[in-house]
Amino acid sequence: MTGRTHDLIGFTALTAFVLYQPLQEMSLATGIVAFSANFAGALSPDLDEPTASAWKKIRGGSTFGKLLAPILGSHRMISHSLLGTLLVGYLLKLLLEAMSGVLLVDMTIVWWAFMIGYISHLISDAVTKEGIPLFFPIPINIGIPPFSSLRIKSGGLIEKSIIFPGFIIFEGYLIYANYEKVLEFFTEYVKR
Repeated sequence: MTGRTHDLIGFTALTAFVLYQPLQEMSLATGIVAFSANFAGALSPDLDEPTASAWKKIRGGSTFGKLLAPILGSHRMISHSLLGTLLVGYLLKLLLEAMSGVLLVDMTIVWWAFMIGYISHLISDAVTKEGIPLFFPIPINIGIPPFSSLRIKSGGLIEKSIIFPGFIIFEGYLIYANYEKVLEFFTEYVKR
């Protein structure tokens, strides 16, 4: 999937998570950082690829990406597996705990937002022809559905004409169907 599709799917997953859980009070700063963390999480499994769109947004990112890629293996290796997800989740939790004294935001909410984006990336890559090495280091790619001929091509016509517009419509539907809860969240639960 392309970066913009991963971002949209991650944001839609975050929206669904927020709307179908009991609302939680948070500061505006926490909401902004969590929103940003969700987008970062949706792109971060692709940091194992030096040409990833996330590297292009950082000054000197392509150089850093070229240095990091050999450590992570080739594209869609450990960062697209359960082992990688657990490692990233654990290391991020440690990092956020260390930063909690510096930033006055609820790091638990930020962690969840990041991980929702990260996991949505893996699920969306599982529907592509390549699949993902879910049980890395076992060299078997898992995909949904099991037959690669039934899966979509990354960046292909189906993604661009059906998946991406479909998720825009689904995001709009989530907000429309839960409009009162969305208003309640922004008026009662987000504190300035």
